[in-house]
Amino acid sequence: MFYIISGTNRPNSRSFEIAKLVKPLYEKNFSKVEIINLEDLNLNQLQNSHYGDSPKPPEVSSAIEKLDASQGLLVVCPEYNGSMPGALKYFIDFWSYPKTFEYRPVGFIGLGGQFGGLRPVEHLQQVFGYRNSFILPNRVFIQNVWSVLKDGKIENETINQLLKEQAEKFSLFIKGLEQQKLSANFL
Repeated sequence: MFYIISGTNRPNSRSFEIAKLVKPLYEKNFSKVEIINLEDLNLNQLQNSHYGDSPKPPEVSSAIEKLDASQGLLVVCPEYNGSMPGALKYFIDFWSYPKTFEYRPVGFIGLGGQFGGLRPVEHLQQVFGYRNSFILPNRVFIQNVWSVLKDGKIENETINQLLKEQAEKFSLFIKGLEQQKLSANFL
């Protein structure tokens, strides 16, 4: 199973809209694709259970279990105050280590203003790199997302082409890792 993470808990977010738009691109290359929308997770009930065995809300535990067994992860991340949303980082802090991270193929789509979410993607790459994930080099940055995302569609052919290429390359990336028995599910 391949998972797309909508990286904010903001209601009706552009991240979720982008996640829904790219899902069909990934369904062409993966048998099953699911979106994990942070808006649907009760992150407020995660108090004091960082890195431990404390109980987590069922929807959070279920999401982490899915990530632990995933073929790959695509994180759609908006820029909030020069970085990733706090809700995304908070969610990541509860993931299983090393299971969720090590040798897990991960890709990124950044969204924002002038720099298209470059800074939060760079910060996420630091986190995932530190935790030994395999990072897809084909990142996509959607500049001025509020201008190019209209009525649930991206009105920029260059961005659409980059998203399509990213999905195709991600499939090849994962297949290559699996052939060499290097992905998380083989180790």
